[in-house]
Amino acid sequence: MVQDILIFIIFLAAVAYMAWVLYRSFMPNKDAGCARGCGSCSAIDISKIEKQLEKNQL
Repeated sequence: MVQDILIFIIFLAAVAYMAWVLYRSFMPNKDAGCARGCGSCSAIDISKIEKQLEKNQL
């Protein structure tokens, strides 16, 4: 009886953890620079790139 309750609690914890991992994989990270949300790349600043290209053309 006690073993069944312990296994059920461990099972619920595993399901909750998997739900949390799945939720975080689909929700974008606010600190990330792209839509993937992994945060491994830096944000691309288009205006900065355009200014640099204009500067290089002169």
